[in-house]
Amino acid sequence: MDALLRAAMAVFAASGVDAPVREIAEKAGVGVGTVYRHFPQRSDLIKAIVRQEVDACAEAAAGLAAQHAPGEALALWMQRLVSFVTTKRGLGAALHSGDPAYQSLPDYFLGRLIPALQSLLSAAAAAGAVRADVEARELLLAAARLAVPGSDGDVTQARRMVALLVDGLRYGAITPANAALQAKKARRNSPRCS
Repeated sequence: MDALLRAAMAVFAASGVDAPVREIAEKAGVGVGTVYRHFPQRSDLIKAIVRQEVDACAEAAAGLAAQHAPGEALALWMQRLVSFVTTKRGLGAALHSGDPAYQSLPDYFLGRLIPALQSLLSAAAAAGAVRADVEARELLLAAARLAVPGSDGDVTQARRMVALLVDGLRYGAITPANAALQAKKARRNSPRCS
């Protein structure tokens, strides 16, 4: 089934979501009946692709957190998000068509990716790599919107824009050393009781 989803994604990216099912079947090395047995409607296939990509992006957070420092893990995951958004190329017309078959996808996207991002964001803030007042939902939506130009083919620009967004999160970050210094200054400047 993974091969079928990868083939469909490649065909949709090259030929659009209205590409013939036989083209998807040929690319996957299966018969047309196999495609229809797993995905009776084209919308079923599109939803399966999107869910698979969302799940892979969400699951990448834990691996990145285990292998990298918190700030770096966050930055790498944000670039992974750009990759996800740009792989939707070819699916955009269907996803934004108003077809009721896709109504559950935005909630699925947010429900899976907000917790993944929140874990990375919290760890980075605790490490003093980014500011602590950023909400995962807002950051996710901002990054997804910045990555949209990549769906038109300019992935490099989308990556730069999201990297700038992540760089901006560092402004106002409270490192452990800064926190200790601020606490010391506060104690010095606090009124003393006689």
